[in-house]
Amino acid sequence: MIMLPGPAETEAFGARLAALLRPGDVVALFGDLGAGKTTLSRGVLHGLGFSGEVASPTFPIVQTYDPPDVRLPLWHVDLYRIEDPEELDELALDEGRSGGALLIEWPERLGPALWPDSLRLTLSIAGPGERALTAQVPPAWEERWPPR
Repeated sequence: MIMLPGPAETEAFGARLAALLRPGDVVALFGDLGAGKTTLSRGVLHGLGFSGEVASPTFPIVQTYDPPDVRLPLWHVDLYRIEDPEELDELALDEGRSGGALLIEWPERLGPALWPDSLRLTLSIAGPGERALTAQVPPAWEERWPPR
């Protein structure tokens, strides 16, 4: 378990994670509302070089970021509003993964379709502003984990 004492540390962790991302990677962010998934995502995007505002793509569902704004193409995906598994096919997530990386909030909506080689991170509230992060690290990530 990794303790993240506040939003700044959560973003900093995301930036360190960004340095490890490779084409084809999937980072699945689990956690309740307010657990810090978007804060961590903001850190990842800033770590990839994005300098703009980062909001959760709850309404567009998929927000794409491409070079030169980031060093690696990344699809930031928020599946919170997905209710029917058939909607997932329309998102063409395999396409985003083929040339870049996927950062997915609410990945439980994918069910068994979540790629087995995904880095699965769970954020939980540990106290006021404090978050606890646990990870399920697949073999593809073992030599890269944890971010330093």
